[in-house]
Amino acid sequence: MQWMALFRKEITEYWRNKKWIWVPLVFILLAIIDPVSNYYLPQILESVGGLPDGTVIELPDFAPAEVVMMSLGQLSSLGVLVITLMSMATIAGERRSGVSELILVKPVAYRNYITAKWAALLALVWASLLIGMLASWYYINILYGELSLHSILLVIIFYGFWLTLVVSVSIFYNTLFKTPGIVAFLTIATIILMSIVTQIFSHVLVWSPNNLTMYLMEMVQTGSISSDLVWTAIVTIIISIGLLIAAIIALKKKELAN
Repeated sequence: MQWMALFRKEITEYWRNKKWIWVPLVFILLAIIDPVSNYYLPQILESVGGLPDGTVIELPDFAPAEVVMMSLGQLSSLGVLVITLMSMATIAGERRSGVSELILVKPVAYRNYITAKWAALLALVWASLLIGMLASWYYINILYGELSLHSILLVIIFYGFWLTLVVSVSIFYNTLFKTPGIVAFLTIATIILMSIVTQIFSHVLVWSPNNLTMYLMEMVQTGSISSDLVWTAIVTIIISIGLLIAAIIALKKKELAN
């Protein structure tokens, strides 16, 4: 009952500040911008003009699997940035303004307070990812060739685990710092550091969360789910849960210390 009340409060707050509108719209834009712009690039350049007479623009024929990766590439950069900026004040802002103290002074469990915010954020992120990638799938089928609904749904599910990790990292730093800007900076820095470490120790970190996109491309191309993709998803989920538990412990210690 308590958890559900907190969860509904967060969902309602997202409606009030229009996040349920603009976040899915941003994800749609990010997911379709590369598929559409790459397909119509010759016409765009021709309409702009300024090219020498006789210039012929030849672009490679992209396969549907490659175009899906274009969409995920945009979400992995700008999409992650949007999620970070959207979530950086989820708890830090309330701690800074004193709202969290008013909530937690009541018989509200720390785990309910944090997990409700985490789940509400995930509901928004997963819904936006679903809408954005379905829009991308629609244009891919029209412009580049057939891509099965089954494949795009698998992409959404597995890639959703990566965005879950991003949300978990942000929530964790929300419990450590009261300044949203610091939370955003450390979240982005952590994701970049994970990417660098994965590239350096790629022979060891085979199941690093940063390898999810690579395995997803193999899945779309081959039509089969590899064991590496499954284990990478499991590792990503375990890390996300670990960060959530650490966030609960960290917030409890800080609030009790105050």
